[in-house]
Amino acid sequence: MQRSTLKAWFLVHKWTSLVCTVFLLLLCLTGLPLVFGEEIAHLAEPHVDAPATDAAPRDLDAQVRTALAQYPGNVPLFVGWDPDAPTVYVNTGARADTPPPQMQTALLHAISGEVLPAAQFNEGVMYFLYRLHTDLFLGLPGMLFMGAMGLLFAVAIISGLVLYGPFMRKQPFGTLRTGRSRRLAWLDLHNVLGIVTLGWALVVGITGAINTIAKPLEQAWQGEQLGEFAARYAGQPRPTTLASLQAAVDTARAAEPGMRPAFVSFPGTGYSGNHHYGVFMQGSSALTERLYRPVLIDAQTGALTAQPQLPLYMSVLLLSQPLHFGDYGKLPLKVLWALLDLLTIGVLISGLYLWFKRGNTDARVSEIERAARTGAAE
Repeated sequence: MQRSTLKAWFLVHKWTSLVCTVFLLLLCLTGLPLVFGEEIAHLAEPHVDAPATDAAPRDLDAQVRTALAQYPGNVPLFVGWDPDAPTVYVNTGARADTPPPQMQTALLHAISGEVLPAAQFNEGVMYFLYRLHTDLFLGLPGMLFMGAMGLLFAVAIISGLVLYGPFMRKQPFGTLRTGRSRRLAWLDLHNVLGIVTLGWALVVGITGAINTIAKPLEQAWQGEQLGEFAARYAGQPRPTTLASLQAAVDTARAAEPGMRPAFVSFPGTGYSGNHHYGVFMQGSSALTERLYRPVLIDAQTGALTAQPQLPLYMSVLLLSQPLHFGDYGKLPLKVLWALLDLLTIGVLISGLYLWFKRGNTDARVSEIERAARTGAAE
């Protein structure tokens, strides 16, 4: 590699790393408990005994009425099922377009309809960590900024591989030269941890960047596909008297046999237009349970309107969200994600140490050139 090219790669690695390191440290530290967010949430939930196998679920319309009795004046927004417990949640809000942080949640036993203690969207340590991790409490601008930091991190990883790849090939894997200088030992530690976490860090960085554009992608899908069906109801007000929710879910089940409902959106929430229930069905495998298939049910008549297919970009988004937090292989994969997260923190800290102990750029480039030729860096 020519010296000018090597110097360019060095500068790319140096500045992309410097710009994103502090924010990556924040993401790694807040992301560590979020990896186990589902398990932590279940610890706070009440224990619910499994129902008898022949027990019939309570009518969903009755569940919604119970939830609304807890929050008088609210309207129903979403109804969903916990796949790991016999519970139903009902999200309510003051109006149909209430944003998630302002929603109020009722948790009910799926069979008896008993009201259970429910965690709310906008409270608790996990909510604070989630907002800090995703958008720095700045909304969409914060999300896009953190996505840009994730992309810079990916560039820093690739440029680091270009710089130190030839050197690493000439050293036994895991070499830590501790007998010469402290800076050299830190450099070896930085390189070894970087190689160990390379694939994982790229996956998490890229999926994190994809997740930050979830809102624009969802809006594009709503405008593209749902707008087509909404046009049929142009000029008609949103219905105030709704058809049976239970009947709508039963219709969706019949339309998509072999799938189960994950959640239902009410008219006006943005997920199903102003005139439909959106019954979002999911499969039963680790992959297909992430790829929702919407079934639109006319909220006034209860008739099946359409079964639109999700576009490719929405499928990519839905698959990247759980991959970012290691949510495909249950607890064992989450433990691996957490360990790799800790190693990545080591990469970032060692990189900061190397920057504070830096020499001038030309000296560092000469050092990398020697390392590539001889396999030894000074």
